[in-house]
Amino acid sequence: MSVTIDITGLPPERIVFCPSPLAELGNALHALAEPAHHARLHAWTTTTSAALKPELADRLHEADFMWRSTRSDFLLPAQPRETLAEELDDLDRLDDETFVGAALEISCSSRYYEGIPSPLVDEASRRRALDLAAARGPRQAAFVERMLAEPTATRAWIRRLLEDCDDAFFADTWRRVRIQLAADARHKTELLRHKGLAEALDAASSALWLEEDERGSRIVVDKLAHGRTEAQGHGVTLLPTAFGYPHLLALSAPGWHPVIQYPAASHEVGGNEPVETVMMRVEALAHPMRARLCRNLARGAYSTSELADAYGISAPEVSRHLTVLRKAGLVTTQRRGRYVLHQLDHAVVARLGSDFLESILR
Repeated sequence: MSVTIDITGLPPERIVFCPSPLAELGNALHALAEPAHHARLHAWTTTTSAALKPELADRLHEADFMWRSTRSDFLLPAQPRETLAEELDDLDRLDDETFVGAALEISCSSRYYEGIPSPLVDEASRRRALDLAAARGPRQAAFVERMLAEPTATRAWIRRLLEDCDDAFFADTWRRVRIQLAADARHKTELLRHKGLAEALDAASSALWLEEDERGSRIVVDKLAHGRTEAQGHGVTLLPTAFGYPHLLALSAPGWHPVIQYPAASHEVGGNEPVETVMMRVEALAHPMRARLCRNLARGAYSTSELADAYGISAPEVSRHLTVLRKAGLVTTQRRGRYVLHQLDHAVVARLGSDFLESILR
């Protein structure tokens, strides 16, 4: 369960750490649309939402499918600029087919990593975009219909919306966070230059790492998703974000410049368990007998024979269940004389809920 970016033969200078005002605005809009994802931003989302003019809030609701459940690809620039205006100018240079195709990638579709033709030229993609928008409400459906019918005018509408957000709240926010993000990017760039990519990725996020073998080199993004893309001919851009946690975004659609957005200073927060480990723990506890065994193991240390006697099953069967729990890191063992005693690791189990939530939001 991961997204991999093949970087075999890619020169180090094509891997760039840099903040992006457009990407951070996309995160800010997502936080306003889904404040439950971002408990750490509660004060900001509450204050900002209360200060929004009704007309602007209404327009944001109309277009929020582009940042609510995921992020449209155009909100993750491959070539970050100093200002939001410059990044919006870059968007204006995209042709309509590319822009609309990126804007309407409005669900975590299994087809994303295959490459989806633009709905401006492909009837199946057009129907899919309309169906998904309709499921989100009549206003979203009307917006998508308008984008497909009048892409140029709708693109201008989106630019005005983002500019109005900048005037209303984001410019002040960006002035505050850009210093932190620029410092984070400089730090990762220095690590990349002096200690290598593996060190830089590890410093960015425990969910990022470099994988190297005889087949080549790959950046691995630990997510509850499968995807693969190549950086050859493009490069890789890594964007630090102050508003993104707990999300770790990876733009890896075929033909696009790969972009990874990671929470700045993510090492200071929890949720560092690999997705595979979290899923293993959830699956281990899903078995009825193992859940029942945990009732005893949570109360104290038990031997295999004690558990077998308590539940009327064989000692080998208890051992098999304990092996699963132990491999998942849920149970600890200690030897006491000639007995081996097993006990639930309370700290690991207590974190499981937050680890699971972080994994599926990542």
